[in-house]
Amino acid sequence: MDLSKYIRTVKDFPKKGVEFKDISLLLSNGEALNYTINTMAKYAKDADIIVGPDARGFLFGTPVAATLKKPFIMVRKQGKLPGEVRSYSYGLEYGKSILEIQKGITKPGQKAVIIDDVLATGGTLDAIIKLLKAEKVEVLRVIVLMELKEFNARNRLNCDVKSLINIENNNEKSNI
Repeated sequence: MDLSKYIRTVKDFPKKGVEFKDISLLLSNGEALNYTINTMAKYAKDADIIVGPDARGFLFGTPVAATLKKPFIMVRKQGKLPGEVRSYSYGLEYGKSILEIQKGITKPGQKAVIIDDVLATGGTLDAIIKLLKAEKVEVLRVIVLMELKEFNARNRLNCDVKSLINIENNNEKSNI
């Protein structure tokens, strides 16, 4: 299935100069969504846990975890998780952000797959990898719906990356 036909580019959203990749068409098509979840699940079957960042990582990570009958672990921005958390601060183009994971929700030695919607600069995914390593969790791979190749971020992540759609020079091509 060519998933790229379910991705719409919206120019100048949420601000001028940004080309936002809208996944609404994919989410609103049951067949395309099912195909996406099953394909991601195929790449995640050897993981002990599935990890996803708030919010669009939840959209794909949670159903993949449910399909595989594996735990889903949330990574959220600072102050959004109850209880004791481990935090990781990282730089963004426009400032700083802090990601958190609940302490004790993972176990040392577990193997994780991180699932998100897009790999652009890789900053958030790199921060999640470092956060999981601090928890002594091994990251097997990152699975994303879309990879924006122009940023060459997969090299930054230092792990296996699976992308279902490659976007080069704003031309979308299904990778599967």
